Amino acid sequence: MIRMENVHKAFGPNHVLQGVNLEIPKGTSMVIIGGSGTGKSVTLKCVLGLIHPDSGKITLDDEDVTKADRDAFLARFGMLFQGGALFDSLPVWQNVAFRLLRGSLKRPKDEAREIAVEKLRRVGLKADVADKFPGELSGGMQKRVGLARAIAAEPEIIFFDEPTTGLDPIMSGVINDLIREIVVEMGATAMTITHDMSSVRAIADNVAMLHDGVIQWTGPVGDMDQSGDPYLEQFIQGRAEGPIEAVR
Repeated sequence: MIRMENVHKAFGPNHVLQGVNLEIPKGTSMVIIGGSGTGKSVTLKCVLGLIHPDSGKITLDDEDVTKADRDAFLARFGMLFQGGALFDSLPVWQNVAFRLLRGSLKRPKDEAREIAVEKLRRVGLKADVADKFPGELSGGMQKRVGLARAIAAEPEIIFFDEPTTGLDPIMSGVINDLIREIVVEMGATAMTITHDMSSVRAIADNVAMLHDGVIQWTGPVGDMDQSGDPYLEQFIQGRAEGPIEAVR
């Protein structure tokens, strides 16, 4: 469904992506791992068309993402942002229904609220949360609201940017399980970027490791521990010694 072919992107002298090749089949969950600053977020933004690659090609259903109609293209995506990215001045239900209250996906206000409450229930939040403001919620509840917003418009593709950042291990497990359940339930294509190995094992069908601007290794999550790749092994085992230089 999503294909990246020899994608390069530099910011001045900083060559972030140096020939990324990656395929994400329809209805599968791909998790991209790698250290901080390796280009995971740049990869995601390139797929969304928010950043244009310097060279190479990115296609969605064989259509060049840089030539797609922006509104129709972005309407196919849902997004769970790293920091939640909720609007503090809006009640929770309006955060969840944000896309349903404007633009090409606009619905009547009552219908949008009804959908928002339904999605909040789907992520384990009660209806009375709908009229609260984000500042009244815990970090875990805010992350659930962000997940409800990501699925509110029934997207075909969902991106998860470091979905468990800032959460304790128990709540991280809850969010990982929710993400997996929802992706399977919806039949969505998912792309996650993370360095949390518990998220990788819970969410992924396939894993790709990004290092030095290229995909160092990719394969099914079940093959990850026996990959034989020294970069991947060092990363998943969290060793300081190995081919990946630790910044000291």
